Amino acid sequence: MFPVQPVPDLTAHIGYWLRMVSNHVSHAFAAKLAAREVTVAEWSLMRALYGKAPISPSRLADEMGLTRGAITKLADRAIAKSLVLREASADDGRAQTLALTDRGHALVPDLAALADRNDEEFFECLGTDERETLVRLLKSLAQRGHMTGIPIE
Repeated sequence: MFPVQPVPDLTAHIGYWLRMVSNHVSHAFAAKLAAREVTVAEWSLMRALYGKAPISPSRLADEMGLTRGAITKLADRAIAKSLVLREASADDGRAQTLALTDRGHALVPDLAALADRNDEEFFECLGTDERETLVRLLKSLAQRGHMTGIPIE
């Protein structure tokens, strides 16, 4: 039998509480998107393309902090759902670009409203100052940790 050393409870860790809140917020948002037949990753891609001219997959991968392989797989899924269009580049016929389809473009504002409602459901209990403090602290942690990629899962 091993000696039992005192260890803190799971709930003593900040990461535990961050994960608890993040999981609930993320899963609720994913369910809302699923009702529209869109994944969180597809929503992130669509939002990154919204309001932009057609863009190369490699440039989009850099902007989103994803690998080129991840962008290709994600774009393929969005293309299959008629949300994104892949075309030959106007500047170089050998290169390809990605852009939202009309359907994808029209869907982005609705999905953004879902994201806003999801935030409101989870964070309405916080006052304006508390929300601003929470966002400021999370942004500071992300910046200090060099966390730049868009979370897609």
